[in-house]
Amino acid sequence: MIPRYLVDFSLDKLPRVQTDVIVIGAGIAGLFTAIRASERHNVLMITKKSLLDSNTRYAQGGIAAVISDEDSPEYHRQDTLIAGAGLCDSDAVDVLVHEGPEGVQDLIQMGTQFDIENGEFALTKEGAHSQRRILHAHGDATGAEIVRALSERTKLSKQIQIWDDHIVLDLITYENECKGVLVQKPDGSRLFVQANATILCTGGTGQLYRYTTNPDIATGDGIAMAYRAGAVIRDMEFIQFHPTSLCYPGAPRFLISEALRGEGAVLRNIRGERFMEKVHPMLELAPRDVVARAIVREMELTKSTFVYIDITHESAEMVRHRFPNIYEYCLTYGLDLTSDWIPVAPAAHYMMGGIRTDLNGQTSIERLYACGEVSSTGVHGANRLASNSLSEAIVFGRRIVEHIASLSEQNQTFDLAESSHRPEGPMQAIVEKRLKLQKIMLRYVGLVRNGRGLEKGIEELKRQLSVFESCLTKREEIEFANLLTCALLASESALIREESRGGHYREDFPEKDDLIWRKHVLIQRDHGFTEERIHD
Repeated sequence: MIPRYLVDFSLDKLPRVQTDVIVIGAGIAGLFTAIRASERHNVLMITKKSLLDSNTRYAQGGIAAVISDEDSPEYHRQDTLIAGAGLCDSDAVDVLVHEGPEGVQDLIQMGTQFDIENGEFALTKEGAHSQRRILHAHGDATGAEIVRALSERTKLSKQIQIWDDHIVLDLITYENECKGVLVQKPDGSRLFVQANATILCTGGTGQLYRYTTNPDIATGDGIAMAYRAGAVIRDMEFIQFHPTSLCYPGAPRFLISEALRGEGAVLRNIRGERFMEKVHPMLELAPRDVVARAIVREMELTKSTFVYIDITHESAEMVRHRFPNIYEYCLTYGLDLTSDWIPVAPAAHYMMGGIRTDLNGQTSIERLYACGEVSSTGVHGANRLASNSLSEAIVFGRRIVEHIASLSEQNQTFDLAESSHRPEGPMQAIVEKRLKLQKIMLRYVGLVRNGRGLEKGIEELKRQLSVFESCLTKREEIEFANLLTCALLASESALIREESRGGHYREDFPEKDDLIWRKHVLIQRDHGFTEERIHD
């Protein structure tokens, strides 16, 4: 049983801090939302590490928005709906495609410098996009440029206070209203931060898997704490594996951007043969789930641990100019992007599900909002369209701030009695526990799943539930508890969905079944699993 709170505490005995808005996380969602909120409110930003540590920083491809006269919101809408495999919320998609361009202008106004060619924005194309609509920066360092600009702007604001190296343990709720958060300081002491609104911008769950493009901070904290607080969690079975991460001895699973394929790169098996022609009419630019599974099948057929991505037919000058970051990184391992085929394999990349929100980013708990990868707005459906995630963060960040402005001041007086009986003493062997969890997820809840494997995985994960009976004090212990929570939510959701769709593939139910499964899988701590029909 997952408890309501990770640690024992008494609010009456904790120091209290008061602010208007709490923002947890420092990716594009957290930074952008904090900046916009600071125009009217005092904002406290809380990060596990620093403003420069987030998934956004590693985003290479770019941000999708209708900029070109040859493009249109309707084209963007159709591409998003097709990639989402029938599970997108059409209203949420409409919000994204129509408000995205204005959000991009906000980023530019905040200092982001996107690449320009011949006096216009340089636009590229990625998988499942019908038009060139991806803005990028410094070739393949879009996320780093956005983080640079927004973090500089954040530090200049007198209305934003930043707490680095602080851990948010749990959300404090009373009568389905979020009152604030329980925070652990770097010295291990704790305090209660009370606010009129709390915004979760904590990113995804990449560290559920041993092979991931995500940094080590992506441990599902926001989803786990929202689940413990009773929020509705949706579609946790849909996990996107990026088809092409570097797979080379001694090298981390570094992302090899989809933009390479957008600029003409092709995939080859270890025999040098292209294989996407026999898989999908869009070839290497098919939706990510299709490409990732095709790569795995090819690896199995050729008894290899990787395939190659090849852009050597393009000019060396173009490759170095367009992908300087990837070029330099590969070169450190003796791989020349301009002349070598680069070995790649799929790796965990993005969580399509998360905390269910409405079109204003509000969760099922009043005064609690979610933005970015931690949220389930309905935009991504079963499979995120490439580069829609950065757009989603700014579009819904703007909406959250507008909604917060309409909130009345909440009652600061409430009674909260919490007690449990956790033994003293730290949990042992956390590194081994985390590695075991990652191995379970890779084996049973990876790119290809089946019912027997999912049941086995859930059984093994439940054996680790004793962690919640321990005295959790260190960051890695708290992160493991959050990862375990997300692992169980994803595994149990995957077992329930007896079909294959988008990022969820069941070899025992290999076909998509719209008649039965065109619906969302919801889970709530005190109510278990329910289903939500899609309404066109």
